[in-house]
Amino acid sequence: MLFNSLLSTAKRVGTCSFSTSPRMLAGRPKIYTKTGDKGTSSLFTGERRPKDDVVFDALGTNDELSSSIGLAREYCLDQGEGVQGMISQLEQIQCLLQDIGSNIATPRDLATAPRLARTEFDSDGQHVQDLENWIDTMDQELPPLTSFILPSGGKAAAALHVARSVSRRTERRVVPLAQEQRVDNSVAIYLNRLSDYLFTCGRYAAMKAGRQEVLYKKPRAPRTKKTAPALED
Repeated sequence: MLFNSLLSTAKRVGTCSFSTSPRMLAGRPKIYTKTGDKGTSSLFTGERRPKDDVVFDALGTNDELSSSIGLAREYCLDQGEGVQGMISQLEQIQCLLQDIGSNIATPRDLATAPRLARTEFDSDGQHVQDLENWIDTMDQELPPLTSFILPSGGKAAAALHVARSVSRRTERRVVPLAQEQRVDNSVAIYLNRLSDYLFTCGRYAAMKAGRQEVLYKKPRAPRTKKTAPALED
């Protein structure tokens, strides 16, 4: 996992150098550490756990969320028209997801006070407030919802809906940890609001692209042809 590789590198060298001299290249820390070859990985506290632990499941899903948002952001860059503000917001959210990863990787019930303070997330709720403000601003321009919509509306919009669904899955992985006080409850709240934000972004990107949202229509049940009962000889 990239998070743990970076964590391991930070522990070994403290800082990263970007020098291209042969001497520095020879001493550059490698991306792979081989420490996880036996199926365990390290938390921010230094504790090692199996890679299928619920904490690493939450961390991995959070990483998927950031990747999904990154892809959606690239499609927004391609679209350009009307979504410039959204692009910078999505980048900021990706940075915050890194902070969420640090919070998840530092079990609140086991970490020392300095590590808890260092990895605390959104204690004043400002990041959630930012999401709500962005939602309200976009929603003022959008037509009211009168039906369920299907993920659609162009590549940027559809990618944002994918990110929204991954956000929901990330929330489902985090909520049990928050209920057990192993993750700050603010993380679960942020992820809940983030999916609302990404849903609104998907609608907004579709509108700015001049694309119609595909509405849900209940499929008709197929008609079955009635046949006459067979006559006995």
